Amino acid sequence: MVKEIEIVCQPGQQEDQTALKKLSASALNISPQKISAVKILKRSIDARGRKVVYRMHVQVFIDEIYVPETFTVNYPDVKTAKPVIIIGAGPAGLFAALRCIEMGLKPIILERGKDVKQRRRDLANINKQGLVNPESNYCFGEGGAGTYSDGKLYTRSTKRGDVNAVLKTFVAHGATEDILIDARPHIGTNKLPQIITSIKDSILNAGGEVQFDAKVSALLVEFGKIKGVQLALGEKLFADAVILATGHSARDIFEMLHRQQILIEPKPFALGVRIEHPQEIIDQAQYHCEHRGPDLPPSYYNLVEQVDDRGVFSFCMCPGGIIAPCATDMDEIVVNGWSPSKRNNPFANSGTVVQVNLEDVAGGDDPLKMLRFQREIEQLAFKAGGGKLVAPAQRMIDFAENRLSANLPVNSYLPGTKSVELREILPARINERLRRALPVFGRKMKGYYTNEAILVGVESRTSSPVKILRDKETLQHPQVIGLFPCGEGAGYAGGIISAAIDGINCATAVKNLLS
Repeated sequence: MVKEIEIVCQPGQQEDQTALKKLSASALNISPQKISAVKILKRSIDARGRKVVYRMHVQVFIDEIYVPETFTVNYPDVKTAKPVIIIGAGPAGLFAALRCIEMGLKPIILERGKDVKQRRRDLANINKQGLVNPESNYCFGEGGAGTYSDGKLYTRSTKRGDVNAVLKTFVAHGATEDILIDARPHIGTNKLPQIITSIKDSILNAGGEVQFDAKVSALLVEFGKIKGVQLALGEKLFADAVILATGHSARDIFEMLHRQQILIEPKPFALGVRIEHPQEIIDQAQYHCEHRGPDLPPSYYNLVEQVDDRGVFSFCMCPGGIIAPCATDMDEIVVNGWSPSKRNNPFANSGTVVQVNLEDVAGGDDPLKMLRFQREIEQLAFKAGGGKLVAPAQRMIDFAENRLSANLPVNSYLPGTKSVELREILPARINERLRRALPVFGRKMKGYYTNEAILVGVESRTSSPVKILRDKETLQHPQVIGLFPCGEGAGYAGGIISAAIDGINCATAVKNLLS
């Protein structure tokens, strides 16, 4: 017999089968000896009370043998199958490729950047020398932006597709099974590259292709139908379907589409800063204790406040994390955050941003106006930092009180920070809303509002500033048969899981077209 129940356990018991059997037996009023195993289905931390506990949804195996689930990789051979071109090797592109293989199509992935191993050298140059390779950086390369910026798998996109199927694919390629049960699953930047490489190997072993340093410069379109793509070096590749999954930072792709008169439109996005605290401050606030202890993970937070009818909210929170330089060109500053799998760095950071709507930005109907606005702010941040990716920064209370910080706290941003009044960079309405929201956040979370926290500018790549239109039913561009805008860059996803699901959906739509 197998029963599903809810149990509550103390920190330290969450992975202890003996403790879980006792708790389950007590809840079911049976002897622990009758239970062969307790399988955790979902696990979350509840810190609302004075004592922090784990809440668990479990399967209890009573007088029955428990057989652990196995996760294997077994894809058909598609070497000679009908080709599908996929532009971009981020989660949308990779999962689109896997889905193509499952349906008997041959994916050809074109990635402008490098593989994960080669990419590490370019990231080292960014962090140590402030030098950006526009084709290989934190945003471009195998695995996309998520590979070296955390690997958080939390999503609200449960209605778009099978989240669990995506998570199981990650497990089959090397992720721990914890991501299947944790309320906020996370792989970690130190582990995700190997998993991405394993996914690529599955694609290659099945007869798919993955080409690096393969930047697309034009789409080949005839009489309203896609025919293929042209690469920057002149080579042409042909296929009856192209999945465009280039990510939110491929500005040249948006400009290419506009140049080719393929319909795009401006899209709202959020703009602000990345805020970093000592992790200890966040732990004390969330766990109501002086010291977190070894049985609890570094704590996270989620904050939101309406200021002048506009949301100010935390975004992409990284416990035990690092602030990373994510510019894609030499004359801009863009910051993001990531954490290793153990989340064992001494700082916690989060994007804290304000929604920017179309009416906030001049430019009328220009489909690239939000992109131009985004770039302008990033270039202002670069100038304020003084070069070499040094980022403008300010202590939190100094920012809220319009005061230049006399010095800055030690922080995790490797290229370095410079004391600047961030109101010189941020648009006035963005700056004012952030300034007013921070003390409110401090009243919601004890210890948050402090000059020990640093604001680092700018957090500007929260989502794509452009939307590539597509039909709701066919997922094809309304002007170009066989062109499938996909993922975060096209405006249809917001993170690794939702991008992967959108890739799967687009690949399924390709199969419908080609059948």
